[in-house]
Amino acid sequence: MAVAFHDINSAAGLKKLDQYLLTRSYITGYQASKDDVTVHAALSKPPSAEYVNASRWYNHIAALLRISGVSGEGCGVTIEGSAPITAEAVATPPAGDSKASAAEDDDDSDVDLFGEETEEEKKAAEERAAAVKASTKKKESGKSSVLLDVKPWDDETDMKKLEEAVRSIEVEGLHWGASKLVPVGYGIKKLTIMLTIVDDLVSVDSLIEERLTVEPINEYVQSCDIVAFNKI
Repeated sequence: MAVAFHDINSAAGLKKLDQYLLTRSYITGYQASKDDVTVHAALSKPPSAEYVNASRWYNHIAALLRISGVSGEGCGVTIEGSAPITAEAVATPPAGDSKASAAEDDDDSDVDLFGEETEEEKKAAEERAAAVKASTKKKESGKSSVLLDVKPWDDETDMKKLEEAVRSIEVEGLHWGASKLVPVGYGIKKLTIMLTIVDDLVSVDSLIEERLTVEPINEYVQSCDIVAFNKI
């Protein structure tokens, strides 16, 4: 399903984007895609530090575009209230020239979507990266507290083994906390468990998609839902 954003360069639009990215690493799906490039290109400038999640995402996409480009197709995204985004802008750019527009002739193009020269863009990106690195040295990475519902396949699922399987996942920046079994009906119980994550190291979406609902843990786990997600 396509995602829509309105007036993304306004304070209200940036706030909604920031809230949207609170529990997501990318605009759609579990990897960077052309949807991320579309939103990235629609922003007239990097989000300020006030928009923590949007700023984190913007810097991450900018780094990908500079280093390796983005190849994922995405699910589709609509930007309302902004200038139209061209197909060339969404195409995966070469490394080191992340937002340069397609050349209209045989001459080398050094102008991006917003009229900035490529060298200036590179310099700005390097300054942002340096600022982020300096900030990281001054303080610990942010942490979040997450409440997760882990649901079994049926009432015959061994919930003790299910919890053991969940807690067997060890990832840098992930700490499992208290848990309890909660009845959901028809003799079925779900596991409600707390976890603490270091935001820069762990993505809850990736944890669910790539670890909790795949073999061998999916022998016990049918699905997982994020009940609460709070910054610490």
